[in-house]
Amino acid sequence: MKQGFFLVLEGPEGSGKSTLALALARRAAERGIEVVPVREPGGTPAAEAARSILLDHAHAVGPATELFLVLAARAELVSRVIRPALEAGKLVIADRFDLSTRAYQVAGRGLPEADVTVANAMATGGLVPDLTLVLDLDPAAGRARQVSAGKQTDRLDDEDPAFHQRVAKAYLAAQGPGVRHLNAQASPDALADMAWAALDERWRKS
Repeated sequence: MKQGFFLVLEGPEGSGKSTLALALARRAAERGIEVVPVREPGGTPAAEAARSILLDHAHAVGPATELFLVLAARAELVSRVIRPALEAGKLVIADRFDLSTRAYQVAGRGLPEADVTVANAMATGGLVPDLTLVLDLDPAAGRARQVSAGKQTDRLDDEDPAFHQRVAKAYLAAQGPGVRHLNAQASPDALADMAWAALDERWRKS
């Protein structure tokens, strides 16, 4: 595992991405692998500012504005954090990346996929994850987890159920050579085991 590796965790709200990211980072550190954890949107001062606007209930931004806030934050994160880490041979574990845009802004908001794809390519500079793990979970179950955990919900969390159903459906339909689906209803330890096995297998083949 000498070259850098870009792992992305995706899934609907409450699917356990953040918990899984911590578990994987811990396992990697135990094996002497340097990890750079990132979240989207966020990771740089400018990206965190975009995140604040995007998720704050006080800002009722439209779909196109929402998209460009996400992409502005992504462009910053890729150029300032992700690419340098990968070039240094590190493991980057991202909580969300471009698949989130297809799920939330294309499927959820109804923005044209072709236009979003072009704009996203500009934001990423063509960077593609080495592995994307999609945590499949029914939106109602994810919401129940958030309530149980006492999470303070944001603007996207509080969208109507139909929106979250569209997002979840897009995640379930996601395919590609670097995309793997995991059952988010598994226990945290079992989910971490499955995710680590997928990461190890993919990285050794890269």
